Amino acid sequence: MCRNIRQLNNFEPPATDAEISAAALQFVRKVSGFTKPSAANAAVFDQAVVDVTDVVKRLLGSLVTTAPPKDRLVEAAKAKARSLQRFGPRP
Repeated sequence: MCRNIRQLNNFEPPATDAEISAAALQFVRKVSGFTKPSAANAAVFDQAVVDVTDVVKRLLGSLVTTAPPKDRLVEAAKAKARSLQRFGPRP
């Protein structure tokens, strides 16, 4: 359920609005326990996603770091290597 909640800070290029929204959606799904809310809860659920997205954007815009920005392709390759070591090659 939380596959889109990833570290979004200190990447070059910066996290996109779509990445931030996807993480916010997954967070609200996890917290609420709904994958798809009922019609009665849809408006509140959607507003929560918007609110979390706004907060994350503010957070990412305010964070300060002295570390050099990470490269998305390098980080993806590292994650793939860790997965291969942990689970082995796909059949």
